[in-house]
Amino acid sequence: QVQLVESGGGLVQPGGSLRLSCATSGNIRRVGAMGWYRQAPGKQRELVATITSGGSTNYADPVKGRFTISRDNAKNTVYLQMNILKPEDTAVYYCNADVVTTGSSWYSPVEYWGQGTQVTVSS
Repeated sequence: QVQLVESGGGLVQPGGSLRLSCATSGNIRRVGAMGWYRQAPGKQRELVATITSGGSTNYADPVKGRFTISRDNAKNTVYLQMNILKPEDTAVYYCNADVVTTGSSWYSPVEYWGQGTQVTVSS
């Protein structure tokens, strides 16, 4: 019904930048809040940043000032610009979206996840 497809991951040197994208498609009536999470080996999945449909943002402390989340509501796409990357940013990054599907109540979004994209920061 709904698919979230991430792209933009890869290998980058410390201090470098990457931009992740996540496109949402399917039987969509509306997309609410969207976000990025990450999971490093041996660790639990953690919040990176979220953005509401109105553009309000929230960031985890470790990425404040370095990462920027944005979205294009016309394309149902969320982005994560990552600057000044550090080795500790290495993880699989997942996008997340609250989606109301066609035929569902406007006030009953369902949470969907992408398949993840690997980001490796290493020299």
